[in-house]
Amino acid sequence: MPVTVETLEKLERRITLTLPADTITNEVQSRLKRLARTVKADGFRPGKVPMSVVSQRYGYSVQYEVMNDKVGQAFAAATSEAKLRVAGTPRITEKEAAPEGQVAFDATFEVYPEVKLGDLGAAEVERVSTEVTEAAIDKTLDILRKQRRSFAQRSQSEPAAEGDRVTIDFEGKIDGVPFDGGKAQNYQFLIGEGQMLEAFEKAVRGMKTGDSKTFPLQFPADYQGKDVAGKEADFLVTLNQVESQILPEVNDEFATSLGITEGGVAALRADVKRNLEREVRFRVLARNKAAVMDAVAKSAELDLPTALVEGEVDRLIAETRANLKKRGVKEAETVPLERGIFQAQAERRVRLGLVVAELVRTNNLQARPEQLRAHIEDMAQSYEKPAEVVSWYLGDRERMAEVEGVVIENNVTEFVLSRAKVVDKALPFDELMAA
Repeated sequence: MPVTVETLEKLERRITLTLPADTITNEVQSRLKRLARTVKADGFRPGKVPMSVVSQRYGYSVQYEVMNDKVGQAFAAATSEAKLRVAGTPRITEKEAAPEGQVAFDATFEVYPEVKLGDLGAAEVERVSTEVTEAAIDKTLDILRKQRRSFAQRSQSEPAAEGDRVTIDFEGKIDGVPFDGGKAQNYQFLIGEGQMLEAFEKAVRGMKTGDSKTFPLQFPADYQGKDVAGKEADFLVTLNQVESQILPEVNDEFATSLGITEGGVAALRADVKRNLEREVRFRVLARNKAAVMDAVAKSAELDLPTALVEGEVDRLIAETRANLKKRGVKEAETVPLERGIFQAQAERRVRLGLVVAELVRTNNLQARPEQLRAHIEDMAQSYEKPAEVVSWYLGDRERMAEVEGVVIENNVTEFVLSRAKVVDKALPFDELMAA
């Protein structure tokens, strides 16, 4: 019998499912009989519990299971026959009026939309590129030197200067009243590295060991400590110790300490350059990918299935709670999270997912096995034992699915860039890394 599909609004559809009542009854009785073989009840041996007792105790739950199973099977068969792609879970309601000997249900659901891709040739996309310069290599080496620096105590007559590590006691008050987090003893920080507010560093700079001073400090309006944000405090600071930092020289010994066994400084610089180029490639690709996704999302026309958007909101909330839990937030599972704040992000994710899927389907942009392997091997190069990393990915379906998603996005990016109006922009290394 042909399936009648009723169009309600945009993507919403409704079909009526009918099932023979005796089919339901027979299946319920069959399951109860199987259950009776193993069920236990006081006063009866296993397998000897009367059917009346089994039906009384388990009849409702078995009836519920059978109805779910049969309705689910009928819904799958009906949507398959009607060639419908169902988005989300249907809403099933039982109809009061049904033909004699039948039970009837209305299944209300959404279908996947028709995606009308825009003219990629008319889309304008900014494509950035970044060069790894000698200056970038030098800057990276400076970071590596700082990671291995040592400190030497200055004499008491030498003032604290840029780059020095200072040890201080401090106490802050607002309107003469101490506040939480405003007091510490023997607290260390490096001047000029942004570990303290700029006004605080400025006050300490130039002090000598044993000096004390009081100075005002205006907390920024967006300061992380909400109790003091935007307020002015008075701080009393005593400088206990000043240490100058000693950076190792970039020489063959330094290269060896970083695992470069041959080639000295030249080999070290080459290794740093390779690592930077790999990082730059990933960052440039991510930035260009984002620009492409913005372009294709804007140019496409489609209706968004509410069910998919709501499901994406659920996932975003779950991700947020998981992140809060990792950061040690108490009651992360119960903290109130308004669904509305995730709505725009969820809609964007669903839109992009549908548009990308259509681009992949219509242009054969699926991930090929050799692409998956190449991507994994490329990622593995930044690890100490690349072969083990490759095996780790290849041995897990979930991780491989994540890689497949990334490779497909890369294919889409290349495809769109080959057809869109591309505006090339050279992005300075520092700007790319800061972003």
